[in-house]
Amino acid sequence: MEKDKITPRNKEEIHLIAIEQIDILNPRDRNEKVFSEIVDSISLVGLKKPITVTQNADEKLPYQLICGEGRLKAFRILGETHIPARVIDVNKEEALIMSLVENIARKRHRAMELLGCIGRLADLDYDKHAISQKTGLAPDYIQGIITLLKNSEERLLYAVEQKRIPLNIALMIANTTNNNTDMQLALQEAYESGLLKGQQLLQAKKIMDIRHLSGKSPGYGRSQQGSRVSANDIVKTYQREVERQRTTVKKAEQNQQRLAFILGALSQLKKDEHFSTLLRAESLDNLPQYINEQTT
Repeated sequence: MEKDKITPRNKEEIHLIAIEQIDILNPRDRNEKVFSEIVDSISLVGLKKPITVTQNADEKLPYQLICGEGRLKAFRILGETHIPARVIDVNKEEALIMSLVENIARKRHRAMELLGCIGRLADLDYDKHAISQKTGLAPDYIQGIITLLKNSEERLLYAVEQKRIPLNIALMIANTTNNNTDMQLALQEAYESGLLKGQQLLQAKKIMDIRHLSGKSPGYGRSQQGSRVSANDIVKTYQREVERQRTTVKKAEQNQQRLAFILGALSQLKKDEHFSTLLRAESLDNLPQYINEQTT
C-alpha cells in the first residue's frame, strides 16, 4: 500500500446502519462542552453529515467506524438505534489511517490526541515526512514527538502540549545520562520556573551529566549520595561553575598581563650590553626559544 495516499477502492454508498453493529476503531476522549453542542445540534436539525464506516467481515461486528464518533455517540444518547453511514471499501490498516488523519484534521482536537495520532502512524511505519504530509507539521517536530513517545516521556509531552516547554528543550531534558528521572524533573522545574533558560539550561545539564558520570554528588554542597537532585541544586551548581570559569578567566588574564610585563622587561634588558655581558659570564645567555622570539 502506498503510504502517502489512501483512496477507497469502490464508490461509496450510504446506508442506514444499526448503531450496535458498528465497532469504534480509534476511540478518543471527548470535550464535554463540544460533545454537548453536537448532541444539541443533531437533536434540533438532524444529522447534517453521515458517519463513515467500512465493512468488517473478519470481526464480530459487521462495520468499523472510520470517522464520526461524536455523531455516533450523540445518536446513541438521543435514543436512536440506526444512523446514516457512508460505506467505503478499505482494508483494516487503511481504515485506521483514515481515522487517525480525520482526527488530526479536526479544528478542535486536543493536542494530546494529535500526539497520540502521530504515535499511531509511527507505529504503522510511517516516517516523519509521510506524517508531515498528513498533519501539516514540520518533519523535525514530528521526529521529536516520535522520540518522546517511544521513550514514554508522557510528562514532557504534556508540558509540550501545554506550551510550557518548547519541543527542543523537552528533547534535551529527556536525553540525560542513564535517563536520570530526578535530573529530568529538576531540569524541567528549573526551566518552567524561569531559573534557567536556553543556553543556561543546556550548560547546566552538561555540568550535571559530567558530575553524574564522575560520581560526584549532584547537589550544591551535598555529601549524601542518592539524594534527590532539585531545581535549586542545579541552579546553584550552574552558578558555582560559572563563577569558577570566571575566576579561571580572570586568573588567566592576570597571568597574561604579568607575562607581557616580564617579556617587555627582558626585551629592554637584552638591549643593555652590560646586562648581556653579565648573562654570558654566568652562562645564562641561552634563553628558551619562545622567550627569545618574544623579546627580539
